[in-house]
Amino acid sequence: MSSITLIGTGNMARTIGTLAVTGGNSVEVMGRDQSKAEDVAKALGGGATTGKWGAVPAGDIVITALLYDGVVPVVAEYGDALAGKVIVDISNPFNATFDGLAYSEETSVAQEAAKVAPAGTSVVKAFNTIFRNVLENGRPNVFMAGDNAQAKEGVAEFIESLGLRPLDVGGLKMAHWLEGMGLVTMGLAGNGVGHWDFALGVNEFTG
Repeated sequence: MSSITLIGTGNMARTIGTLAVTGGNSVEVMGRDQSKAEDVAKALGGGATTGKWGAVPAGDIVITALLYDGVVPVVAEYGDALAGKVIVDISNPFNATFDGLAYSEETSVAQEAAKVAPAGTSVVKAFNTIFRNVLENGRPNVFMAGDNAQAKEGVAEFIESLGLRPLDVGGLKMAHWLEGMGLVTMGLAGNGVGHWDFALGVNEFTG
């Protein structure tokens, strides 16, 4: 099983943390508000602990369960405390009207986080195409992207511990397109599907 640190105390942190504890992983919670972090850890149970903001995370895998505009600044703030860790960015940089990405250039939050992460740190994009309610109640595919094969293998093992199917889409530059897939899910929820109880996935066919 994996050793996980969640940076963030919001709904996605709680959801991933709950699944992680159920899957037998060790979980640490970090938040700027120490009392909120302690509340989340207590709610998760399963021996979940609380770390001090900015300290070296206990987890080998550090999940930044933050809004997109907070990810890069927090990775920069933690700095060398993240050395040697695997950072998992789950965010979606949507614009204010949820019909486009928040930047025009072909990059991603994960790629920008990798630029400020310390040497020896790997960044993986994952979980961003899944609505929280589906993550709580379903068994969706989890697309992921990253440049380090060993880091992705560790994240894949963690995803499997949650009872979910990891699907590697390639290098970290593919994170841009995963964020686009996140945007597609929003469009489907508001139009063709018309609700939030679905997830994008892969069906395999044999001729």
